[in-house]
Amino acid sequence: MKVAQVHDRISIAGRCVFLFAVGLLAQVGCSATRLSLADGPREYVASDYSEVLKRWTRSHSLIALSELDDLLTTSATYESWDFRWAYVVRYSRDFLLTVDQRRTLLDNTLRDARDVHEFYVAVAGQTRRWADLARPSSAWVVRLVDDQGDETAPLAIEPILKPSAIDRAYFPYSSVWRQSFRIRFARETPNGIPTISPKARWFGLRFAGAQGNDELRWDIEPGTAVAALK
Repeated sequence: MKVAQVHDRISIAGRCVFLFAVGLLAQVGCSATRLSLADGPREYVASDYSEVLKRWTRSHSLIALSELDDLLTTSATYESWDFRWAYVVRYSRDFLLTVDQRRTLLDNTLRDARDVHEFYVAVAGQTRRWADLARPSSAWVVRLVDDQGDETAPLAIEPILKPSAIDRAYFPYSSVWRQSFRIRFARETPNGIPTISPKARWFGLRFAGAQGNDELRWDIEPGTAVAALK
């Protein structure tokens, strides 16, 4: 066997091991203590933001080992009541908001938390067009799911054409190599049924398409999804 062929085989094997390790680490990264979706006051300082962001963010890569290809890499932050509180504290410090300005910003964002399930999402795929979640021709369909079998289509997928300095500072996984979106789901069906079940032990984002499917999951304390609605 020629030296070049040996080198190529070693390179392929090495890449395969690397991709497997990346996927494994990403899955391990998704394991976390159960989170609460309940509302109520929080006591955060600006320096807490990074830890809160980490708590509410999930990342994963869908890898086709047979083709040695990364089909879809996704990072998403669920903008929960808890996350929004920490975000406002950090933002208020950074932009030197007055007490009244901070109160108005907090009131507005917490009101949104009662109305919708919202995610900040950044993705990268084989081609930019296929990974554009807002396009009808996207290779991927996004759904809000939980372990009780509930599945909800988005109310809106809003593309962020050029992530701003604020986006990159507060969601550091944003980059020129990824496309960013805000994805919103209703908290209740038209019949008043919560889109995340009161019995749910986890909820997540499912990305499904002809190339496969993947999920980002958040483990939660059962019952807190409904508590957040009240």
